[in-house]
Amino acid sequence: MEFWQVLPAALALVLIIEGILPFLSPRAWRQMVIGVAQQQDKVIRNVGLGSMLLGVAVLYWVH
Repeated sequence: MEFWQVLPAALALVLIIEGILPFLSPRAWRQMVIGVAQQQDKVIRNVGLGSMLLGVAVLYWVH
């Protein structure tokens, strides 16, 4: 498959997955956002880095 065919599908999947929790449980999602907002920048950056590294590892494993 060509990159420009896969990219929109990947972005659509991200939006679907990101929308599941606020759709199913808006109260829990709101509490999670409040909790994240109270974290230090370093913690949020570390979580983001870990998420990116995990994503790269999964892509490498799948591909």
